[in-house]
Amino acid sequence: MGCASSSQFGPRAVGHGDPAVLASDTSFTVNEVEALYELYRRMSCSIIKDGLIHKEEFQLAMFRNSKKANFFADRVFDLFDLKRNGVIDFEEFVRSLSVFHPRAPTSEKTAFAFKLYDLRGTGYIEKEELREMVLALLDESDLCLSDSVVEAIVDNTFNQADSNGDGKIDPEEWKEFVKKNPAALRNMSLPYLQDITLAFPSFIMRSEAND
Repeated sequence: MGCASSSQFGPRAVGHGDPAVLASDTSFTVNEVEALYELYRRMSCSIIKDGLIHKEEFQLAMFRNSKKANFFADRVFDLFDLKRNGVIDFEEFVRSLSVFHPRAPTSEKTAFAFKLYDLRGTGYIEKEELREMVLALLDESDLCLSDSVVEAIVDNTFNQADSNGDGKIDPEEWKEFVKKNPAALRNMSLPYLQDITLAFPSFIMRSEAND
Protein backbone atom coordinates (compact mmCIF):
# COMPACT_ATOMS: atom_id res chain seq x y z
CA MET A 1 0.00 0.00 0.00
CA GLY A 2 1.49 3.31 -1.08
CA CYS A 3 1.17 6.66 0.61
CA ALA A 4 -2.26 8.08 -0.04
CA SER A 5 -2.93 11.76 -0.44
CA SER A 6 -5.14 13.53 2.07
CA SER A 7 -7.91 13.66 -0.54
CA GLN A 8 -8.12 9.88 -0.36
CA PHE A 9 -9.00 9.95 3.31
CA GLY A 10 -12.36 8.34 3.86
CA PRO A 11 -14.28 5.73 5.84
CA ARG A 12 -13.35 2.96 3.39
CA ALA A 13 -9.60 3.49 3.73
CA VAL A 14 -8.02 0.50 5.44
CA GLY A 15 -7.15 1.29 9.05
CA HIS A 16 -8.38 4.87 8.71
CA GLY A 17 -11.88 4.60 10.15
CA ASP A 18 -14.70 7.10 9.83
CA PRO A 19 -13.73 10.63 10.99
CA ALA A 20 -17.13 11.11 12.63
CA VAL A 21 -16.81 7.84 14.56
CA LEU A 22 -13.24 8.62 15.63
CA ALA A 23 -14.32 12.07 16.77
CA SER A 24 -17.22 10.66 18.81
CA ASP A 25 -14.93 8.10 20.45
CA THR A 26 -12.08 10.50 21.25
CA SER A 27 -11.40 14.05 22.43
CA PHE A 28 -10.95 15.30 18.84
CA THR A 29 -13.47 17.08 16.64
CA VAL A 30 -14.12 15.86 13.09
CA ASN A 31 -12.03 18.75 11.72
CA GLU A 32 -9.17 17.83 14.05
CA VAL A 33 -9.33 14.17 12.97
CA GLU A 34 -9.14 15.24 9.32
CA ALA A 35 -6.17 17.51 10.08
CA LEU A 36 -4.46 14.66 11.93
CA TYR A 37 -4.69 12.55 8.80
CA GLU A 38 -2.32 14.90 6.97
CA LEU A 39 0.09 14.70 9.90
CA TYR A 40 -0.25 10.92 9.94
CA ARG A 41 0.31 10.72 6.17
CA ARG A 42 3.55 12.68 6.42
CA MET A 43 4.81 10.58 9.31
CA SER A 44 3.88 7.26 7.71
CA CYS A 45 5.80 8.03 4.52
CA SER A 46 8.91 9.59 6.02
CA ILE A 47 11.08 6.45 5.82
CA ILE A 48 9.05 3.41 4.74
CA LYS A 49 6.47 4.52 2.20
CA ASP A 50 3.65 2.11 2.99
CA GLY A 51 1.11 4.39 4.70
CA LEU A 52 1.73 2.91 8.15
CA ILE A 53 3.83 4.35 10.96
CA HIS A 54 6.81 2.17 11.79
CA LYS A 55 8.85 2.56 14.96
CA GLU A 56 11.67 4.40 13.14
CA GLU A 57 9.18 6.89 11.67
CA PHE A 58 7.50 7.41 15.03
CA GLN A 59 10.84 8.04 16.69
CA LEU A 60 11.94 10.43 13.93
CA ALA A 61 8.75 12.48 14.17
CA MET A 62 8.45 12.62 17.95
CA PHE A 63 12.08 12.45 19.01
CA ARG A 64 13.91 13.73 15.87
CA ASN A 65 16.13 10.68 15.55
CA SER A 66 15.33 7.40 13.82
CA LYS A 67 18.63 5.69 14.63
CA LYS A 68 19.41 6.25 18.30
CA ALA A 69 18.00 3.66 20.70
CA ASN A 70 15.31 5.34 22.78
CA PHE A 71 13.63 3.40 25.57
CA PHE A 72 10.96 6.05 26.13
CA ALA A 73 10.08 6.22 22.42
CA ASP A 74 9.85 2.41 22.29
CA ARG A 75 7.50 2.38 25.26
CA VAL A 76 5.16 5.04 23.83
CA PHE A 77 5.16 3.31 20.44
CA ASP A 78 4.22 0.00 22.05
CA LEU A 79 1.23 1.63 23.77
CA PHE A 80 0.10 3.29 20.52
CA ASP A 81 0.38 -0.06 18.70
CA LEU A 82 -2.97 -1.30 19.99
CA LYS A 83 -3.09 -4.28 17.60
CA ARG A 84 0.42 -5.38 18.60
CA ASN A 85 1.48 -5.87 14.98
CA GLY A 86 4.56 -3.65 14.95
CA VAL A 87 3.00 -0.69 13.10
CA ILE A 88 0.51 2.09 13.88
CA ASP A 89 -2.43 2.65 11.54
CA PHE A 90 -4.44 5.88 11.47
CA GLU A 91 -7.20 4.69 13.79
CA GLU A 92 -4.65 3.59 16.40
CA PHE A 93 -2.84 6.92 15.96
CA VAL A 94 -5.96 9.00 16.63
CA ARG A 95 -7.29 6.89 19.49
CA SER A 96 -3.93 6.80 21.26
CA LEU A 97 -3.04 10.44 20.65
CA SER A 98 -6.42 11.49 22.00
CA VAL A 99 -5.28 10.92 25.58
CA PHE A 100 -2.78 13.78 25.12
CA HIS A 101 -5.48 16.24 24.04
CA PRO A 102 -5.95 19.04 26.61
CA ARG A 103 -9.68 18.18 26.67
CA ALA A 104 -9.08 14.49 27.42
CA PRO A 105 -10.36 13.44 30.86
CA THR A 106 -7.79 13.28 33.64
CA SER A 107 -8.89 9.70 34.28
CA GLU A 108 -7.72 8.69 30.79
CA LYS A 109 -4.38 10.46 31.22
CA THR A 110 -3.91 8.80 34.60
CA ALA A 111 -4.65 5.34 33.18
CA PHE A 112 -2.30 5.85 30.22
CA ALA A 113 0.51 7.07 32.48
CA PHE A 114 0.01 3.97 34.65
CA LYS A 115 0.38 1.71 31.61
CA LEU A 116 3.47 3.65 30.58
CA TYR A 117 5.15 2.78 33.90
CA ASP A 118 3.76 -0.77 34.09
CA LEU A 119 6.53 -2.03 31.80
CA ARG A 120 5.85 -5.73 32.24
CA GLY A 121 2.07 -5.48 32.02
CA THR A 122 1.44 -7.04 35.44
CA GLY A 123 -1.20 -4.51 36.49
CA TYR A 124 1.20 -3.03 39.06
CA ILE A 125 4.13 -0.64 38.99
CA GLU A 126 7.15 -2.14 40.70
CA LYS A 127 10.07 -0.12 41.99
CA GLU A 128 12.45 -1.30 39.28
CA GLU A 129 9.94 -0.30 36.60
CA LEU A 130 9.68 3.16 38.14
CA ARG A 131 13.47 3.42 38.18
CA GLU A 132 13.73 2.41 34.51
CA MET A 133 11.18 5.04 33.46
CA VAL A 134 12.76 7.77 35.57
CA LEU A 135 16.12 7.04 33.93
CA ALA A 136 14.50 7.02 30.47
CA LEU A 137 12.78 10.36 31.09
CA LEU A 138 15.98 11.91 32.40
CA ASP A 139 17.84 10.65 29.33
CA GLU A 140 15.16 12.09 27.05
CA SER A 141 15.50 15.44 28.83
CA ASP A 142 19.30 15.32 28.57
CA LEU A 143 19.54 15.59 32.35
CA CYS A 144 22.47 13.96 34.07
CA LEU A 145 21.94 13.26 37.76
CA SER A 146 24.09 11.27 40.13
CA ASP A 147 23.01 7.75 41.06
CA SER A 148 22.26 8.89 44.60
CA VAL A 149 19.93 11.66 43.40
CA VAL A 150 18.14 9.27 41.04
CA GLU A 151 17.68 6.76 43.85
CA ALA A 152 16.34 9.50 46.12
CA ILE A 153 13.78 10.49 43.47
CA VAL A 154 12.72 6.88 42.94
CA ASP A 155 12.54 6.11 46.66
CA ASN A 156 10.56 9.25 47.48
CA THR A 157 8.10 8.76 44.62
CA PHE A 158 7.59 5.06 45.28
CA ASN A 159 7.12 5.51 49.03
CA GLN A 160 4.50 8.19 48.43
CA ALA A 161 2.59 6.14 45.90
CA ASP A 162 2.80 2.73 47.60
CA SER A 163 0.42 3.72 50.35
CA ASN A 164 -0.20 0.19 51.67
CA GLY A 165 3.51 -0.67 51.70
CA ASP A 166 3.23 -3.93 49.77
CA GLY A 167 6.13 -3.13 47.45
CA LYS A 168 4.08 -2.31 44.35
CA ILE A 169 1.76 0.44 43.13
CA ASP A 170 -1.71 -0.63 42.07
CA PRO A 171 -4.07 1.47 39.88
CA GLU A 172 -5.98 2.91 42.84
CA GLU A 173 -2.79 3.93 44.62
CA TRP A 174 -1.60 5.53 41.38
CA LYS A 175 -4.85 7.52 41.08
CA GLU A 176 -4.43 8.84 44.62
CA PHE A 177 -0.78 9.67 43.99
CA VAL A 178 -1.67 11.64 40.84
CA LYS A 179 -4.40 13.55 42.69
CA LYS A 180 -1.85 14.68 45.26
CA ASN A 181 0.90 15.18 42.67
CA PRO A 182 -0.71 16.52 39.47
CA ALA A 183 2.75 17.30 38.09
CA ALA A 184 3.02 13.55 37.43
CA LEU A 185 0.75 14.17 34.41
CA ARG A 186 2.42 17.32 33.13
CA ASN A 187 3.69 15.52 30.03
CA MET A 188 0.27 14.03 29.31
CA SER A 189 -1.14 17.13 27.57
CA LEU A 190 0.04 18.50 24.23
CA PRO A 191 -1.47 21.99 23.77
CA TYR A 192 -0.87 21.99 20.00
CA LEU A 193 -3.56 19.34 19.56
CA GLN A 194 -6.20 22.00 20.24
CA ASP A 195 -4.82 24.01 17.30
CA ILE A 196 -4.08 21.13 14.95
CA THR A 197 -6.53 22.52 12.37
CA LEU A 198 -4.65 25.83 12.26
CA ALA A 199 -1.05 24.69 12.03
CA PHE A 200 0.94 21.54 12.48
CA PRO A 201 3.26 21.48 15.50
CA SER A 202 6.62 22.88 14.58
CA PHE A 203 8.60 19.93 15.92
CA ILE A 204 6.84 17.28 13.88
CA MET A 205 8.94 16.27 10.91
CA ARG A 206 11.15 19.34 11.14
CA SER A 207 14.16 17.05 11.04
CA GLU A 208 14.98 14.83 8.10
CA ALA A 209 16.24 11.30 8.61
CA ASN A 210 19.92 11.43 9.44
CA ASP A 211 21.14 8.70 7.14
